[in-house]
Amino acid sequence: MPALDAASRGSRRHADERSEKTLTPATVSQYGREMSAVSNVVRVLLGATMIGAGISHLTVARREFRAQVPSWFPVDEDTTVVVSGVIEVALGAALVAAPKHRRLVGRALAAFYVAVFPGNLAQYVERRDAFGLDTDRKRLVRLFIQPALVAAALVAGR
Repeated sequence: MPALDAASRGSRRHADERSEKTLTPATVSQYGREMSAVSNVVRVLLGATMIGAGISHLTVARREFRAQVPSWFPVDEDTTVVVSGVIEVALGAALVAAPKHRRLVGRALAAFYVAVFPGNLAQYVERRDAFGLDTDRKRLVRLFIQPALVAAALVAGR
């Protein structure tokens, strides 16, 4: 019989451990606070990065960004770079300065990342060098960064 008692104690211990992992309003609330903190950090970092990238579109990296405009795009390369730079500055500033609108801005930024993806694809297909992406392998790897940016924008918008 002592073996049964030990077995039943072990079963109770496992049941107790399972109940500790059960979601309660308190654990859900704690998870929400942790995710909110992560979202805020991502929101501010991504917003600042977008402001910097947008400014570089308009100034020091303007020529480099032209390499990402697809040859088939119906708008002049320089105009495309300037407009996308202004949009990046606006979205970045809104992400940082308007936290009450983070959901809308996060979704808009995610949509923007999707909209400019053809430029990244064109850089790969047309073998255009820019930003140190001077091999097919580097340009291909860059394509896989875009989904991460979309996900980061959505996290920032939480």
